[in-house]
Amino acid sequence: MPRRAVPPTGGGSSLLELLGQLGVAIDPGLMELATIHRSYAYENGQIQHNERLEFLGDAVLGVVVTEYLYRAFPEAPEGRLAKLRAAVVSSASLAEVARDLGIGRLVKLGKGESATGGQDKTSILADMTEAMIGAMYLTSPDGARTFIRHLFIPLIEHAATLGAGLDWKTSLQEACSELGSETPSYVVDESGPDHQKQFQAHVRVGLREFPGGSGRSKKQAEQEAARRAYEAIRTEIAIDATSADDGG
Repeated sequence: MPRRAVPPTGGGSSLLELLGQLGVAIDPGLMELATIHRSYAYENGQIQHNERLEFLGDAVLGVVVTEYLYRAFPEAPEGRLAKLRAAVVSSASLAEVARDLGIGRLVKLGKGESATGGQDKTSILADMTEAMIGAMYLTSPDGARTFIRHLFIPLIEHAATLGAGLDWKTSLQEACSELGSETPSYVVDESGPDHQKQFQAHVRVGLREFPGGSGRSKKQAEQEAARRAYEAIRTEIAIDATSADDGG
């Protein structure tokens, strides 16, 4: 499975370049605060860190994305809207936005987190993206809205084309329910050092185990395993249907 699950967002621009292009400002003090991870704060006299900004940014992002979904997909049921929102505001998507904009280069980490590659950890990058959005919102709500819409509307439009791939685990569960099969179960193993952790997932449906999937997170590995199981089941259903039509 490709590392990037979503299309490029910032066109390779750095965060500061993109802010300049959009005409979006961030108060310098708030931007500095947004870069401070709690591990750095604890090693430097318990100074303020970015978790409150992260909390705010998460809420702002959710509102802007939800409003766009509501207006852009007037016929979509709540469940479909919820799936689209979950795909777009997931940690994986936020981390890819951060990687595309070089946000990891700005984060201030404690020695332990820095030594284990924290600048590229999905959870840290996702949290910092939300903290930056929180800082933007406190500086200018309209600026935060502009930034979010510029980056996340393309992700929404891409997610809307994915069909079953929007959430492979849910799609697999629905397919199993349709066939009267047991609910899928997952077994996940991990390997590698903390800064290069890899996860391997296998999915079982009843007594049957499907080819596994891997990823940089447990969720990513499970989604890949679910994709492979879903596609195998759908292929078998199509073959059975063809045989039935042919009188086999």
